[in-house]
Amino acid sequence: MEQQNAAAVQELPRTRGEPTRTVFDGPCRLTVTGDCGASRDELAQALTAVASHDWMRLTNWPGSYWVSAHAPDGTRFIGGDLAGTRPVYYTRHEHGDPTWAVHLGDLVELTGAAADLELLVARLACGAQHWPHRTLYRGISLVPGGYGLVIARGEATVVDISGIRPAADLPAAAAAFGHVLTEAVQRPVRNAGVEVGADLSGGLDSATAVLLAAAVGPVRAVTYTDGHTSGEDASYAVRIAEHAGIPHEIAAGRDEHLPFRLDGVPDTDEPAADVVNWHMDRLYLAPVAGSPLHLTGHGGDVVLDASSAAWVGMIQQGEERAAKRHVASWARLRGLAPRPYWMELRQTAALGRAGVLLRAADALESAAPLTADGSSGWTWCRPGAAASWLTPYARVRAAAMLREAAGGEQPESADEAEQWAALRATGEAARTARALHAPIGVRPVYPFLDNQVVRAAFAVPASVRRGVVTYKPLLAAALPSLPDWLTSRRTKGSFASQRIAGLERHRFALAQLIEDSPLVAAGLIDPAAARRTLLEAARGQSAAPIAELHQLIAACQWLTGRARSGPAGAREAAC
Repeated sequence: MEQQNAAAVQELPRTRGEPTRTVFDGPCRLTVTGDCGASRDELAQALTAVASHDWMRLTNWPGSYWVSAHAPDGTRFIGGDLAGTRPVYYTRHEHGDPTWAVHLGDLVELTGAAADLELLVARLACGAQHWPHRTLYRGISLVPGGYGLVIARGEATVVDISGIRPAADLPAAAAAFGHVLTEAVQRPVRNAGVEVGADLSGGLDSATAVLLAAAVGPVRAVTYTDGHTSGEDASYAVRIAEHAGIPHEIAAGRDEHLPFRLDGVPDTDEPAADVVNWHMDRLYLAPVAGSPLHLTGHGGDVVLDASSAAWVGMIQQGEERAAKRHVASWARLRGLAPRPYWMELRQTAALGRAGVLLRAADALESAAPLTADGSSGWTWCRPGAAASWLTPYARVRAAAMLREAAGGEQPESADEAEQWAALRATGEAARTARALHAPIGVRPVYPFLDNQVVRAAFAVPASVRRGVVTYKPLLAAALPSLPDWLTSRRTKGSFASQRIAGLERHRFALAQLIEDSPLVAAGLIDPAAARRTLLEAARGQSAAPIAELHQLIAACQWLTGRARSGPAGAREAAC
């Protein structure tokens, strides 16, 4: 039997515009909430998977959704998506069964959990990937992307539901990726039946989504430009819209739309990277506000590309000669000296994850100043500009957390570790953006983060997805029908100039935001050090720390909003 939006089932939230469906057979029950592409019959047939605890099967349908299952033996399963755009959080009271929620604010309100400021600064300095199971609230855990939550006999455990199977036939794997990506884009467009919105930055990812969507339904594309964005990207956006034959709205931003303007932005349950672009987003997304869905290319960099961790992974797997050829070609094409770059990657491979984390912990605990070392190769952890803002106490605490993480269970293969870290970071950015998009009437869809798209991409070795001569080579192999002038593009616009202009315009307000932050009050951040980095970046003296400044500013804004309205306000905005 199937029950549409059943009042009796209150396990998963009914967020605005997202249906909940339940199927059951006696005590065996399955509920999905969100955009789940399973048919009625497929949901009913999946009750056998629930009874046999085949949890991964419940994540194989297209779309973006939460799933909750009750097996006849009393075991419960709760899962989101691989990227974590549909998160699951859990905690345990001193007495009683584990409690879970899909909105972090629900558990914060229930438990009264305090913000974990020490973890926050450790994440700023060292990266969030070392603590994938921890939230920024003490006592509340996150089910990491690629895992689901199982509750049985009063105990909560996380189980692997990633389901990545390495491809034996690369041409067939590329074709399979193209098929699932096409379906991930086109299915929601067909279901909408009316005009949908779509980002069109001019890059490969948004262009691919627009072209695939326009083949099956009406699409209105939107693009943001100003005096600091890439003219080449804008010209590609115009060409793509003309090629697709769709309406195209181009917003011309002014100084008041530059990044890092924070007045009037909505509050969120977690720090949201997109908060610094909210005024820009509100401007260029206005023509598609109220559309049933809005397609984005968010996540394309993760599934279509790979970092130099791919070559570290090759070295770890004994493919040193092939890795060296790749590295030498890549470095020469970009004007880098191959040997120092190669030696850096080899050292990373030799140290391994634990060795790199322990070395980073030693550096944090030392009295020496911490600055970016100019290295360009991938590594598990490289404390940079953000680490230089930490007080001595905060450095000791961050080092202790790194040492603990070094002994934890995480992938030891560099390419696997990096692709999951990148996927989870991308998913976090997507889920925290929901509270920011809701007030402007936009419901984003992320086809590149669809579970089956992620699985098909990660089945292709990272070394194959890491282009040496071409950019994102998987895309042309997977979708040969795309225009050659698009897939052969080797350049990508930079937002560095725009972000520097935003920092310069808002530098005094941002410096005050940092100064007034609980991170300073708690003795974790040296405001003078952070302010010095901010002013240097605003003058254009160094673009390297801008990403870390972005994270710090988003964190300080989150803490300010949390103090003002509490987590419940952010949750209501997201629903």
